[in-house]
Amino acid sequence: MGAKRTPPEAWVEEGLRALASGGVDAVRVEALAKALGVTKGGFYGYFADRDALLEAMLDAWERKSVDEVLERVRNLDGDPWEKTRLAGQLTLSEDHLLPIDLAIRDWARRDEAAAARLRRVDNERMTLLRETIGTFCDDPDEIEARSLLAFSLAIGSHFLAAEHPGHTHAEVRAMAADIVLSRPRGH
Repeated sequence: MGAKRTPPEAWVEEGLRALASGGVDAVRVEALAKALGVTKGGFYGYFADRDALLEAMLDAWERKSVDEVLERVRNLDGDPWEKTRLAGQLTLSEDHLLPIDLAIRDWARRDEAAAARLRRVDNERMTLLRETIGTFCDDPDEIEARSLLAFSLAIGSHFLAAEHPGHTHAEVRAMAADIVLSRPRGH
């Protein structure tokens, strides 16, 4: 009886963990094999090379951060604010997807394929924001501005090291989200 092979999903998940913790340079076949407790020979049964793994990692990240999020958000019965909040929580969960997202943003600064994928994912996220904000706001310019502010808040707040006297960073981020996603005055 032959040894059980490590499935390709395990290589992809371990690659995403390495990417999140050490950047794209940390995604090395030998290191992934060691982390998985297997030899690197099994890797080549699924992937032609490291670039093929990187592509599979981008596919998995896009599926998790866009396709699965959109499905859950669009199936939620709730007000637009709750849908937007859920999308942010699912997409940028600090325990898993956020570190990967931030690492991909760094990688995209130096790699056109990663940059193209990031643009596609960010465009999908902006489309969702426009849809949800458009349910309570009818000015196209305001919808676009609020969508940009909401997305910038979700991504950019993780890069700030500023302190908020009397508040936690999470509290201030929540207050800012309330302002960005509040119904327009006079409605």
